[in-house]
Amino acid sequence: MHPTHMPIRIATGAFILNSGLSKLGADEDTAAFLHGAAASTYPAVFKDMEPKKFATLLAYGEIGVGAALLLPMVPATVAGAALTGFGASLMGMYFTNPAMTQDDGIRPSQEGTAVAKDSWLVGAGLTLLTQGIAGTAKKKARATGKKIREAAPFTN
Repeated sequence: MHPTHMPIRIATGAFILNSGLSKLGADEDTAAFLHGAAASTYPAVFKDMEPKKFATLLAYGEIGVGAALLLPMVPATVAGAALTGFGASLMGMYFTNPAMTQDDGIRPSQEGTAVAKDSWLVGAGLTLLTQGIAGTAKKKARATGKKIREAAPFTN
């Protein structure tokens, strides 16, 4: 883990890990709420799934993403991809539920503010992902003797 990645990985990883652990023992009402949100956003995938099973699957998914962010042996590219995917799934829920946005379909309504704040997960994930890719390209360039610009034209 690159030292500059530590703050973002610890902050997001601890938050998501805690969220997943708290969902492991979800009661029927909580499971139904979580399942309802997912099923209305991604019906082809979750509509027919039992709510308790969904809550458990979500819990393990969050635990996995949180652990990937916190474990230093997980490359930034992998952790960033996991965080980006997780954040994007939440943003999908935000953008497909009209009650979460104002009439323009972008700015959050009162109800959507909590989910709209999850956009930072996408930004953090993309930062880790692109820095991981750039770091790998730089290492390969050094190993092969190529100029860094040739190996990673989008880096400085």
